[in-house]
Amino acid sequence: MPEKENIKSFVKEVIITLVLAAAIFVGARATIQTYEVFQNSMLPNFHPGERVVVNKAVYWLGDPKRGDVVVIKASNGADENWIKRIIALPGDSVEIIRGVTYVNGIELDEPYVQNNFTYSFAKITVPPESYFFLGDNRDVSNDSSRGWLLKRQDLIGKAWLISWPPSDWGTVPNYDLGRQLDSVSSVTR
Repeated sequence: MPEKENIKSFVKEVIITLVLAAAIFVGARATIQTYEVFQNSMLPNFHPGERVVVNKAVYWLGDPKRGDVVVIKASNGADENWIKRIIALPGDSVEIIRGVTYVNGIELDEPYVQNNFTYSFAKITVPPESYFFLGDNRDVSNDSSRGWLLKRQDLIGKAWLISWPPSDWGTVPNYDLGRQLDSVSSVTR
């Protein structure tokens, strides 16, 4: 009899371990995921072949912020994902004049943009529940300067860590553009 009890106990422990492992796997998959960078649109900050860990749960409890690097669904309906930076939130006005980006009439200091670009984009107001995205490598980026915006449900998550290659390991540099805008507007009041 003790042998039967040992076998029952062992089987019970194996089943519990498998159920817990499956629950952890499903929970992790629902909240974080790794994406590979394929485009040059975020150079020099993100390179093709890099893998980025994305926090898919971050916007369940909080709102997206200006300056967040995010993975989004492709605007053209293709079954692919893009990495971009949020520049303007719902209700913000945004325009680009000869390569200088303005949000709510305030020029953004964008240290993550290292290539000069000179295009312009006419002033718009971002509609409710929509966001305006730009790539850091503006001249080659398919982004909101091409006329598209995306809704909140098209945000997959916030880029969190670079996990590959090992030489690039580290946290993703997000910039709090909202703080920048708030500090400038409080000085001008």
